[in-house]
Amino acid sequence: MSGETHLDFTAKADGHEAAVPGNPAFNQIVLHRINKKQVEVTEKKDGAVVATLSSKLSIDGNELAITTVSRGHADQTTVWARSGGVKSPKDPLAGEWTTDLSKTRLRQGLVLKIEADGSSGVRFSGDFTYTARFDGKQYDLKNSRNDTVILQLVDPHTVDAIYSRDNQVTQKDRWAVSADRQQMALTTTGTLETGQHLTEKLMFKRQ
Repeated sequence: MSGETHLDFTAKADGHEAAVPGNPAFNQIVLHRINKKQVEVTEKKDGAVVATLSSKLSIDGNELAITTVSRGHADQTTVWARSGGVKSPKDPLAGEWTTDLSKTRLRQGLVLKIEADGSSGVRFSGDFTYTARFDGKQYDLKNSRNDTVILQLVDPHTVDAIYSRDNQVTQKDRWAVSADRQQMALTTTGTLETGQHLTEKLMFKRQ
C-alpha cells in the first residue's frame, strides 16, 4: 500500500490478525472477504479496534469505494478510480506459450510459462526463471546471464521487462498480447557480451 505513506505487510482474508510493522496508526489488521467484490478491513492498535473499512469494487471494476468508520469521527466514504493495471484476475499474459514457428526464423520452439503469483506479480519460467511484481523494483533472476529484472505494466496487454547485469542495463523486452489473447509478440533489444547490439522479434501462441 503506497500513498502519502508506504506500508508493507501480508495478510490473509481469513478473519485472523496479521501484524503491520512500522505503522504508528495501527499495528494489526484483520481482513474478511464478503464476496468477490467486497472486503471488510479492521485496523487495530495493540488489540483495540481503531477503524473499520468496507471496500466495494464496482461491477465494471473501474471504481473502488472505501467507507471508513472510526470512533469519534464521522463516517467517510472515498471513491477511487482505477488508473492502470489489469482489472481482471485473468491476466492476459498468464498461461503457457510456445514459439509460433510459422512466424519466426527459429527452427526449434521455445516454451514459456507465465503464472499470476497472487500478489500483483507473475512467476515466469522459460530458459530462465523469476518471480516479480509490476512495481519498478529489481528482482533476482535464476539460470540467466543477467542478474535482475524490472517489470513495468504499460497497459493491461503490454509489459516491459528491463534486465541488468552488474548494475548495467543489458536488455529490454516488450511483451504485447493480442486482443483475443491468443498471440503474444516479444520484441527484444539488447547488447551482447561482445558489445554487439541486437534487436529481435518473436511471436508466441497460447497453448
